Amino acid sequence: MNVSAISSNDDDVTPATVIKDAARQLLVKAGAAGLSLDGVAREGGLGLPAVEAAFPDRDGLLTALIIDAYDGSAAAMERADATAREAGASAGARLLGVTRALREWSFANPAEFTLIYGSPVPGYHAPQDTVPAAARTPAVLAGIVRAALEGGELTPPRRAVPGPPLLLPAAVEAFGGVPGAPFSDIVERGIVLWSNLIGLLVFQVFSRTHDSVRDEAAFFDYAIAVAAESIGLVVPLDEQTG
Repeated sequence: MNVSAISSNDDDVTPATVIKDAARQLLVKAGAAGLSLDGVAREGGLGLPAVEAAFPDRDGLLTALIIDAYDGSAAAMERADATAREAGASAGARLLGVTRALREWSFANPAEFTLIYGSPVPGYHAPQDTVPAAARTPAVLAGIVRAALEGGELTPPRRAVPGPPLLLPAAVEAFGGVPGAPFSDIVERGIVLWSNLIGLLVFQVFSRTHDSVRDEAAFFDYAIAVAAESIGLVVPLDEQTG
């Protein structure tokens, strides 16, 4: 769709929307390193001045795409969690539901997944504007862990991992404070769980497990259950979460 053809009365389709759609198409073909304003203009059949009017430089366009990717993936998780909570699911089932939702989004949007979780884009430094959107995914996980803690669904770890305080104040604040023993390192363990989730998705989206396991979706569920053990949470693999 050409930018000039967009009606001013169309509230859903804006010049920025058309440009970002063209940019996503270019991401699939050329990757983030190959993204440029003139390339986006050619990809979408747009005039370069119209693209530059909406996004004066490549970095501004990249930032918009990154925020959209974080928001889209997190929204999928939030919807899955709302469905699970409405069904009265356990914290473990909620965790399985939200991670499955993120996996589904990642496979449906591999270029956007690569943009936010793949290699850094040469010459680009993400601004602070991306932080709120990026924080939504760990916020969903933290909410489930907090609910499991408050609901007595966590098994205390077999041993505490010794070491100095490792958390930044923002991480402690986001979780709602540091719990007392025996869960005093639950925030650190939650970050490990988050890291495991993203690493697992990188392996699966980039086809690192397809020649090792028979059923990648089932293996994903298994891996989430194993990772959840590190925070003392049982993931019921036989429980449907939608």
